[in-house]
Amino acid sequence: MPRPRSEMRRIREVLRLRGLLGENLTAIASGAGLARSTVRRYLQRADEVGIGKTLAAESLSDEALEAAIFPPAPVAGASRPLPDWDYVDRELRRHKQVTRKLLWLEYRTAHPDGYEFSQFKLLLAQWQKAAGRGLSMRQIHRAGVALQIDYAGDTQTVMDGGVAREAQIFVACLPCSGLIYAEATWTQSRQDWLSSHVRLFAFIGGVSEALICDNLKVGVTHSSFYDPVINASYAELAKHYGSAVLPARVRRPRDKPSVEGSVLIVERWVLAPLRNRQFFSLAELNEAVAKLVQEINDKPMSPPREGSRRSLFVAIERAALKPLPTEPYVVGEWKIQCRVNVDYHIALDHNFYSVPFSLAHKVVDAFITPSIVQILHRGERVASHQRASGQNQWVTLAEHMPPAHAAVANQTPDWVRAEAAKVGLATAAYVERLLTSRDYVQQGVRSCLGILRLARKYPHARVERACHHALSAGVTTSGYVEHLLKSSRPIPDAPADEGVGSHANVRGARYYH
Repeated sequence: MPRPRSEMRRIREVLRLRGLLGENLTAIASGAGLARSTVRRYLQRADEVGIGKTLAAESLSDEALEAAIFPPAPVAGASRPLPDWDYVDRELRRHKQVTRKLLWLEYRTAHPDGYEFSQFKLLLAQWQKAAGRGLSMRQIHRAGVALQIDYAGDTQTVMDGGVAREAQIFVACLPCSGLIYAEATWTQSRQDWLSSHVRLFAFIGGVSEALICDNLKVGVTHSSFYDPVINASYAELAKHYGSAVLPARVRRPRDKPSVEGSVLIVERWVLAPLRNRQFFSLAELNEAVAKLVQEINDKPMSPPREGSRRSLFVAIERAALKPLPTEPYVVGEWKIQCRVNVDYHIALDHNFYSVPFSLAHKVVDAFITPSIVQILHRGERVASHQRASGQNQWVTLAEHMPPAHAAVANQTPDWVRAEAAKVGLATAAYVERLLTSRDYVQQGVRSCLGILRLARKYPHARVERACHHALSAGVTTSGYVEHLLKSSRPIPDAPADEGVGSHANVRGARYYH
């Protein structure tokens, strides 16, 4: 096996001493700290390239001097055509279906005398290393700036009502202090995703400037490094807490290395110790997870870092976080681009909610919580309703109706009774008779509207006398009252109820004795 070469500084020293001491190999070897045979070999190589007895070596860099004294050995097959490595690397990164084997086959088709596949892979790896591919950048994490979020790949089995279910593990990390948060949820749905964030902010007692997450659909509707589209519900949560969502690049876990490491820690030191335990509820699992995560945060870190994750968080990061809002975020669901129907209602979950009639045929957004439905137009809230239960329920506010519709909607039996009572007792009594004398309530309401219309046209005292007369006469039409009011003669008093009176053709009771 050949002996390794000395450092270039020693070779320079050998050449310098030769200029001072001549051909005295013993003195040169002693001064350079090398064997005589080694000094002889270096001097022979220098003489071969013409720099052994000159000062040319002093003007050469280490790389140039090394290339002159130790020229690279000729490589077998060096005359073979090289692939376009830039094209090969670009195709591998652009298309996930493209493999090195496919690109090598294309290369061999164009150059049948080219390199074999093993040499192709080796040369590609050397080119990528020289081009800086695969290198990691040291990231400097400032306190309170970012909060990295992810789900663990492993799950935990929980018996839910006798049925085995796999609980998902939500993991978050503050990169500066390394503080870890983890909890179990049934799914990775929007409801669980947002609820986990609310509990996360409560756990750390503040909010970071940015939220860095993967491109899962509950967080990012359309992934793009330059202009990602954030899920509406997630964007509203970030807005409520005064933070910003910065999705990582697709399939680039190095964009959030801290939480990737935290996921590995949780899988090794939380899920692995719990692998043989049987859990019968999500709350029981979360209690065990919280205990183990607390131990991780309180455990002293490896040198050169001092203290624990929690002590570092308390010392430098807690004060750098933004304060929590006065009210926690209410988890809900956004419905975007809802078309308002001609009846100024929108359909949400098989129920219908009104908006101001001026928004008919326009597009609005809706935010739905378990109890409230909020409707917004161009970012401004235009309606708020209690959420209806069941299906096919219509929730309508009177102020959303046009005036004509509101007038018709208000014409209920109770409204009619209240308006009649404003006129007088006789009018109220007659209206009640009209309402109860019809087969359908709406028929009675229409007759009563005729009486109320007359009350707006004639003095209330005259309407009262007409209704009193109609009550005594036993009629049940608004036309009778209208005839009395239109008559130019005074309305007579109602006849007293004294029986049939005295008539010649009436025999009387004594006739039958």
